[in-house]
Amino acid sequence: MDEVINNIKNEPFPQLTSIESDEFVQVPSRLLQRMNRYTVIRSESCIACGLCAALCPSGVHKRIEGHVKMLLPAEARCSGPGCTANEYCCVRNCPTQALTIAPNPIFTSMGDPRWTPDMILATWQQAETGRPISLDHFTQTGNCGGGFDRIKFPLPPMRGNYHPEEISTAIDLNHRKKGARIKIDIPVYGGGMSFGSISKRTMTARAMTATEWNTFTCTGEGGYPDILIPYKDHVITQIATGLFGVREETIQRARIVEFKYAQGAKPGLGGHLLYEKNTPEVAKMREAVPYTSLFSPFPFHSVYSVEDHQKHLDWIHSVNPRALLSVKVSTPNDVEMVAVGSYYAGANIIHLDGGYGGTGAAPEIAKKNIAQPIEYAIPKVHRFLENEGIRDEVTLIASGGMRTAMDIAKAIALGADGVVIGTAEMVAMGCVRCGNCESGRGCPRGIATTDKELELLNEIPTQARRLSNLYRSWQAQWKELLHRLEMTDIRELRGRTDLLRYDGIPGRLMT
Repeated sequence: MDEVINNIKNEPFPQLTSIESDEFVQVPSRLLQRMNRYTVIRSESCIACGLCAALCPSGVHKRIEGHVKMLLPAEARCSGPGCTANEYCCVRNCPTQALTIAPNPIFTSMGDPRWTPDMILATWQQAETGRPISLDHFTQTGNCGGGFDRIKFPLPPMRGNYHPEEISTAIDLNHRKKGARIKIDIPVYGGGMSFGSISKRTMTARAMTATEWNTFTCTGEGGYPDILIPYKDHVITQIATGLFGVREETIQRARIVEFKYAQGAKPGLGGHLLYEKNTPEVAKMREAVPYTSLFSPFPFHSVYSVEDHQKHLDWIHSVNPRALLSVKVSTPNDVEMVAVGSYYAGANIIHLDGGYGGTGAAPEIAKKNIAQPIEYAIPKVHRFLENEGIRDEVTLIASGGMRTAMDIAKAIALGADGVVIGTAEMVAMGCVRCGNCESGRGCPRGIATTDKELELLNEIPTQARRLSNLYRSWQAQWKELLHRLEMTDIRELRGRTDLLRYDGIPGRLMT
């Protein structure tokens, strides 16, 4: 057991604190109270002497006065094996050696190498409190051994006169001379997750948060539910190869229309919704037969050239002349040629979707095996558009596995203008990354589901506040990073690969 304890991470996890400022709005959590990193085991040799309760400053142990009995340990307060170095450590001081500390098997079973249990818990913490974590905290990276986990920002020290209100995190979504001028207050908007893949409550919470933060969320390819109409100025509608739910009225109410030509998690395979989640309500929205599996073909069979692509975009422009046009593509080896073709076809936004994203719906054979890693695609496209002299005429958005505030900052430093996120929003709502999104009733947390009973697990205002708190935490981290880098606008960070290092190796640039 001692060997097990010594192998557990000793770095302390950021603890929840009371909210003292009106700037932060704490929301209740149904997860943090039950999810602990460690489990405290008290054996039968315990004599209930109460020494552990007297010594522990965190209140893990409590003895019932007047009775020879100890209450169950408050494991959420335990700081873990790192406490063994302290004189007040309960394990060290127990006279009968009745106490041991071990990893919580429920905690360690969560997530995967990209979304570690620690990263999930840190995201929940930010969603509950709105408070940022440190820029170099261990939960800013995962444990996959590659990708953004090996790209580092060497952080300069904080300078004096830090005024976060003077630092801008806003970006423009249209750099062309024609078209609506749309600016969002943070360099992030929500990715396409359709009704059917997620619930209406989840979609509504995302739309409410996008409205509050003056950014956007996307309907995905499952149609545009009427419940989103009050937030239409902050909702992107998507047109995918299956044309599910695509109607003139939904196109006409959108400020941004996104064509999904491919997705990074499963390029060349199209989208799919398995029969159990295709309920009568979903089928009505998609104009399909209930309880049949729905598959989007690949590709658009009307688009095989840049000229066809331009006709596609012209079609939407004729239906809604004021809408900005976004083109979502995966990241093949010649992704830079795809991007420049989309520019000449008339796209305002080129959305690169890498292979790290997606949910449990993507087949294992496709995930991370087909699309180019997004950290390679972004600088490749950025430099190519610069060499073509058109970089400042198009907005480059990246997605596919950005999990934290620092991941997003790295993507911008590699050359993106902004980032689309999806999984991070789901985790903020309570996702445990079980990968059951697509099968059966879907998500047991009631997030990625169409089941009416599971959906009731979530309250829309609560989930919207959790997402808003996550954005608040991220924005605070971006502002601190920009201040450390002596910048006042996040747009100054675009393409600054000279500020990055690979795996922390001095002098090894990300160029």
